[in-house]
Amino acid sequence: MGRITTRDNTDIFYKDWGSGRPVVFIHGWPLNADAWEDQLKWVADNGFRGIAHDRRGHGRSGQPWNGYDFDTFADDLDDLMNQLDLQDATLVAHSMGGGELARYIGRHGTRRVRQTVLLSAIPPIMLKSDTNPEGVPDDVFTGIKDGILKERSQFWKDTAEGFFGANRPGNKVTQGNKDAFWFMAMHQTIQAGVKCVDAFGHTDFTQDLRRIDVPTLIVHGDDDQIVPIDATGRKSAQIIADATLKVYEGGSHGIALVPGDKERFNQDLLDFLKR
Repeated sequence: MGRITTRDNTDIFYKDWGSGRPVVFIHGWPLNADAWEDQLKWVADNGFRGIAHDRRGHGRSGQPWNGYDFDTFADDLDDLMNQLDLQDATLVAHSMGGGELARYIGRHGTRRVRQTVLLSAIPPIMLKSDTNPEGVPDDVFTGIKDGILKERSQFWKDTAEGFFGANRPGNKVTQGNKDAFWFMAMHQTIQAGVKCVDAFGHTDFTQDLRRIDVPTLIVHGDDDQIVPIDATGRKSAQIIADATLKVYEGGSHGIALVPGDKERFNQDLLDFLKR
């Protein structure tokens, strides 16, 4: 485990396990690097170097008042990549982290990147509009911010149900999944929570996706209640030049954590890394 300091003097915490070709994991909102523990150990056990950082305002990283936009998140990731001098890396991003990955490549290119993986990711754009009718209505994002501001602890407990698909018959979601989600969410600052909703709800990553010129694996559940696949995963697969889309039937937003889907994703990830 270590820390770097970004170009605007924000402290960023990261985990660094194993050795070999680097695999950089970028977490979703409102989580932190702990969400990737299973995958970090999996890749390290299989001969890779697993790295995962806490986004600013999340987990053990600094908690500045400003900087909760994707240009800044991408620059934070660039600082991490440069300071660790990572080469030939695979970037793996979940949910909001997919926007961070896309904007990183949009701003900084693929000089250090070998492959990318988008898991239940938000690009190209979440917001519903005349040109994106499959997207999420803006009042949903307003409701999320209201929930955080009103009583965020209970809001996170309620949100965990749909995040993991615990409200679906026959699901394999554990109480531990939901408890871990709540615990990580409570380590995100309220300012980061609200500002990130504005960022991931309204940012268009279409042009960033067009700059991804490395092989890309897109994994998305067709029962994702948080990031609808028709607005995101399926469209990203059409935009990125060398993309492979894997749809998990009945898969929730929390694929990398829910028993069954987690093991499937781990194997798909390893197979992709070995390509």
